[in-house]
Amino acid sequence: MKKLGKHLLAEFSDCDKKLLNDIEAITVILNESARQSGATIVKTVFHEYNPHGLSGVVVIAESHLSIHTWPEYGYAAVDFFTCGERVDPWKGCRYLKKALNCKSMQTRELARGIPSETDEVIPHKPLNAGLSNREVA
Repeated sequence: MKKLGKHLLAEFSDCDKKLLNDIEAITVILNESARQSGATIVKTVFHEYNPHGLSGVVVIAESHLSIHTWPEYGYAAVDFFTCGERVDPWKGCRYLKKALNCKSMQTRELARGIPSETDEVIPHKPLNAGLSNREVA
């Protein structure tokens, strides 16, 4: 695979149920998780569900972080997708575990990229790609 990034899939369980339903707190925590990983925050979007739970995305220059909570179960599903070598998604993941008072975390790391016969890391944003925005769209 020609690797472009890392994708962590995290299952957080036995978390603080009240916290998982607090959109203001989760917004701050997920943004700090992005900062802890070394990412550059571009935009955040969060949504509250009725009667409980929330979803949120922190768009980063290097890809995204997302969360979906089930406060009634003390559970959160989290994605950390980062491109390039500068950002460490594991730092953000460890911060989030502590911030959510999570007692149990399971993670899987997937390499993301272009299928290939060889295993290599390729540049995230090559400077001389020769494409304009119109050509890519």
